[in-house]
Amino acid sequence: ADFDAKKKRKVAEIYQALNSDPIDVAALRRMAISEGGLLTDEIRCKVWPKLLSVNTDDLPPPPAGKELREDNKDYQQVLLDVRRSLRRFPPGMPDDQREGLQEELIDIILHVLKRNPQLHYYQGYHDIVVTFLLVVGDRLATALVEKLSTHHLRDFMDPTMDNTKHILNYLMPIIDQVNPEVHDFMQSAEVGTIFALSWLITWFGHVLSDFRHVVRLYDFFLACHPLMPIYFAAVIVLHREQEVLDCECDMASVHHLLSQIPQDLPYESLISKAGDLFVQFPPSELAKEAAQQQAERTAASTFKDFELASVQQRPDTVLRQRFRERLRGEERLRGEERTKSILTKPRTNRFVKLAVMGLTVALGAAALAVVKSALEWAPKFELQIFP
Repeated sequence: ADFDAKKKRKVAEIYQALNSDPIDVAALRRMAISEGGLLTDEIRCKVWPKLLSVNTDDLPPPPAGKELREDNKDYQQVLLDVRRSLRRFPPGMPDDQREGLQEELIDIILHVLKRNPQLHYYQGYHDIVVTFLLVVGDRLATALVEKLSTHHLRDFMDPTMDNTKHILNYLMPIIDQVNPEVHDFMQSAEVGTIFALSWLITWFGHVLSDFRHVVRLYDFFLACHPLMPIYFAAVIVLHREQEVLDCECDMASVHHLLSQIPQDLPYESLISKAGDLFVQFPPSELAKEAAQQQAERTAASTFKDFELASVQQRPDTVLRQRFRERLRGEERLRGEERTKSILTKPRTNRFVKLAVMGLTVALGAAALAVVKSALEWAPKFELQIFP
């Protein structure tokens, strides 16, 4: 009964945040991160677009299949991957319903690729898209996936794997900060980080068999910095400390152990732990160890962790201010001092910090990326966000 009361309270808080004007995105991020995430798919349909700042009143028409499929270089590969994706659909779903959804899945993917020629399809991308399709339906999924693909997933969609490898390079430094013994054991075994590749590029959608766990993680990742999945991967490895240390110290054994992900993970406590680690060891601090040579080119580096003027401000005002600051550079130091004073107060609530971090993703990413890289990173974005 206590659980139900808590759930009711949370639902009320989510709707309150959705109905405030402007929308209280910081609160929505906190709800998505905190225990239980966003609770129901009905709520996710309302909140996910807000976390990605997608305007649901202005959705593109559903992608039209036929002309998309003709002479599309990715069509054959997408078709193969989608055909193999049976286990990503709820068990017991009637065949014809599943086949209809698989057709929609192909169309969404081809539509996003066609509109964004700078993006390259990768195997595993369909695992992310199918999650959105099953939760929010095809039209909204198309808009959300497009935004995600030009932001959080951008590095996986380069022509080469360089930036994806760079993100995987964060895994060992995080483990080292928390548990040097596990880190050194893995180094001795020369296991590398490839075991976590499919986790990272599918946001765990490919490796977890229970859909509820997948959407719970998507709530979390959508509310956070794009590197959060790699922190979550580190937390899974750390959770399995004993199994790892009991393993034969050679590459094959350790790789085999780690790539078999346990299905009964304590998700809520791992999510909480990953959030804590992000706050303790933000990416900017780990960047040196994470092979900095290409840091300039990755999405992650266009985020200055926690560089947000103030927790109290609303997203749209922060956004406009952030953009003006970037252009004029006047108030910058004042803003940074204010951020510091807010974030260094002892007893700062972890969720406030995580919400700040989440907002940095929504706003910092767009504004910093647009200005910093002279529009080469997501050039279309600036038009939608700074009217």
